[in-house]
Amino acid sequence: MIKSRLDVVMAERRVTGRELSRAVGITEQNLSLLRNGKVKGVRFGTLSKICEVLECQPGDLLVYEPDS
Repeated sequence: MIKSRLDVVMAERRVTGRELSRAVGITEQNLSLLRNGKVKGVRFGTLSKICEVLECQPGDLLVYEPDS
């Protein structure tokens, strides 16, 4: 299972959901879904912009955890 670490990276960078959603150009609701792992996919353009704003790599935002 792929899990989102977006919350962790945002906290490390001290970036709020409102700030990130505005910088990326997505709604706060959609960002919340990404943060909570409630989406089945994410566009590369969106992922790229998030990485640009947070100054990170995609691998910093996503982690694979085997199903138990």
